[in-house]
Amino acid sequence: MTERYDFKAIEEKWLPIWESHNAWAAPRVPSRPKRYVLEMYPYPSGDMHVGHVENYTIGDAFARHWKMRGFDVLHPFGYDAFGLPAENAAIKLGIHPRESTYDNIEKFTASCKKLAFTFDWDRNLITCDPSYYKWNQWLFLRLFERGLAYKKVAKVNWCPVDKTVLANEQISNGVCWRCGSVPEVRDLDQWFFKTTEYAQRLLDDMDQLEWGDAVLTQQRNWIGRSEGARVTFTIAETGDEIEVFTTRPDTLYGVTFFVFAAEHPVAAKLAHRAGKAAEYAAFLDDVRRATDIERMATKRERRAFDLQAHVVNPLNGEEVPVFASDYVLMGYGTGAIMAVPGHDTRDFEFAEQIGAPVRRVVEGGDELPFEGDGVATNSGPFDGLPTAEAKRAIIDHLADRGIGRPEIQFRMRDWLISRQRYWGTPIPVVHCDSCGIVGLPDDQLPLELPLDADYHLTDDAMSPLAKATDWVTTTCPSCGGDARRETDTMDTFVDSSWYFLRFCDPHNEAAIFDRDLADAWMNVDQYTGGIEHAVMHLIYARFVTKFLHDMGLVEATEPFKRLMNHGLISMGGKMMSKSLGNIVEPGEVIARFGVDALRVFILFIGPPTDAYEWPPEGAEACVGAYRFCERVWRLVTDNIDLLRRAGAPSGVSAVRRATHRALAAITERYDRAAFNTAISEMMTLQRTLASSDASASDLREGVDVLLRVLAPIAPYLAEELWSELGASGSVHDESWPEVDAGLAAVDTTTLIVQIDSKVRGKVEVPGDIDEAAAIEAARGAERIAEQLEGREVARVIARPPNLVNFVLEK
Repeated sequence: MTERYDFKAIEEKWLPIWESHNAWAAPRVPSRPKRYVLEMYPYPSGDMHVGHVENYTIGDAFARHWKMRGFDVLHPFGYDAFGLPAENAAIKLGIHPRESTYDNIEKFTASCKKLAFTFDWDRNLITCDPSYYKWNQWLFLRLFERGLAYKKVAKVNWCPVDKTVLANEQISNGVCWRCGSVPEVRDLDQWFFKTTEYAQRLLDDMDQLEWGDAVLTQQRNWIGRSEGARVTFTIAETGDEIEVFTTRPDTLYGVTFFVFAAEHPVAAKLAHRAGKAAEYAAFLDDVRRATDIERMATKRERRAFDLQAHVVNPLNGEEVPVFASDYVLMGYGTGAIMAVPGHDTRDFEFAEQIGAPVRRVVEGGDELPFEGDGVATNSGPFDGLPTAEAKRAIIDHLADRGIGRPEIQFRMRDWLISRQRYWGTPIPVVHCDSCGIVGLPDDQLPLELPLDADYHLTDDAMSPLAKATDWVTTTCPSCGGDARRETDTMDTFVDSSWYFLRFCDPHNEAAIFDRDLADAWMNVDQYTGGIEHAVMHLIYARFVTKFLHDMGLVEATEPFKRLMNHGLISMGGKMMSKSLGNIVEPGEVIARFGVDALRVFILFIGPPTDAYEWPPEGAEACVGAYRFCERVWRLVTDNIDLLRRAGAPSGVSAVRRATHRALAAITERYDRAAFNTAISEMMTLQRTLASSDASASDLREGVDVLLRVLAPIAPYLAEELWSELGASGSVHDESWPEVDAGLAAVDTTTLIVQIDSKVRGKVEVPGDIDEAAAIEAARGAERIAEQLEGREVARVIARPPNLVNFVLEK
């Protein structure tokens, strides 16, 4: 073998061998315990960047490790191939989006293979292929049949740059999540999926999920379950009854005014009654220019309109004035609120603006508004009741009088799926003057996107497909009369809401997937991707999985058992971008240092969930990872003759103890995805083996262990060295090495004690110490108790016997 670590030659040797053997194909049905490993699939807008490398290297380490641990592993891949970037590029460059998309897929696939990702390419799917989006349409029709897909005129967020509608979830900090422009508000006829039908189940089933608290908290807040009461007020001048929903019925005695959303029809009626119809129309036009996000913001001047009317408080008979304002939304609750400025921030700010009185009806804090729990005051017969009791008593009182009832509401809105763009799944319905909206029969699917359509955009909110008159004009499948096809396309999040199920049975032409195959592999055991999809993709995927479960098509009620949100890689304090010139191309790193060095570097830079700032030296940052690979190469090649002749190890030696202690630590780190510290242990083991005067058999055992635990991270290097040692078969087909507990046992070890991740002390502890004892020992370490005195510990991170970290409240 060559004495030089020639990573290029090694890659050129093994890549075609792995491909020819279809080395990573999963069985159709698992015969052993299974692991389904999946990373969020990419949008193929170009070749791979280091963010992709991070995501797929993490997933690949999971897949390879679990395969070696004796599991049948499904690790598929596909492309989220519909969407705005391809369409925008097509308009700019004059290339059809299909052509540019498939060109990019070819490049991306080549990069995946070069990086030795263990994807089962026989299961590859591309969402813009009719064989895939046929089943998007099938899914739509099943929802439509059950009343869970519907169309209505709605106030929507319109992106003036991308020229399409945005769901509420696609607005971040008041701007379009994709292009950063400020949305406009328009009234359009739109398609929705009724996700709200599943709101409670989406909350209840979170107990099944091994997800991070950050994502679960975002989902809970977005779903926004509120328990309260629906209360009936009466307009004094007209007798109209108006219902409101409130989570604080205990504050009804604190109502000092009443507010309608500007769009509420009763508000317009009252303005007309007051002789202010024209003024109100101008007010309404002004309100409609703002997005819901802007309207809900605090610390701003509200738009206000005095409707010169009063409502009667159903509890005390008091009449209070009525206004319309932009801070109340028609799409939330009932579109009207009882205003309690003493106990609600937005109401308080509006009261100060209009000069309305502020009344305290809950004692418990000196500040105004006081929004916490306390004791009812100035509340008639309910005075003195704690908040929880006051709520129940007042709800019961309202219900007894027929002017209110208990109710649960959710903040989450239905999923708006209409997009006024070309490059997406056509919606499989027609509009018939006689029959209304009619779904296509299944035997007419897929309804294919016309490839010759003019996909250039207009500013009138008309989909480009509307210009394809030959395609639009059709016949009604119900009556045979003239009909028009729907010209909106589906949100691309529909594509990703079920793709993980199609991977279980990707070539099925007769069904969306086979139930037995889906049940054999689902749910996904390890899902990896960015946290930015917490309230979009992840909620939609959970909703669709539950719907398909309810149809009897899959046993799973949740798609992803375990979720890892990887950290963002940035450079110069900003997300990597070609336009900013702060990007590191994977190809540059691979050309200089090799695939294995890049993979080692990506996993060594820190915990996979942490953000990472790429050093300014760019590709040169990977030189340390390359040198580690080179040291492993030297360890084997410098001792190759000795290692090839070595027999089986026996007895006890310092090297054998070091090998099995390292193996125990590395195995534990893999199990909790601490790949960075697993690599650190491998580096230590390599140095121990290189500097020892161990016998051939002990050295061979250490090298065998090192190569097998390194294989999931540096697959080319491990495969080449395993082959050179004369081992039969691939290192990637080997079992994970077993720890000899006797050799790995440590009488005592040094426990590092940290406070806010900074080392503040050390203490000797037994090697088999448990978590509770380790924390107790850490608190008793020299100087630790006095450093913690008087300070509140938010949480304790314990990794016995090596580390305890006290994280303090900020």
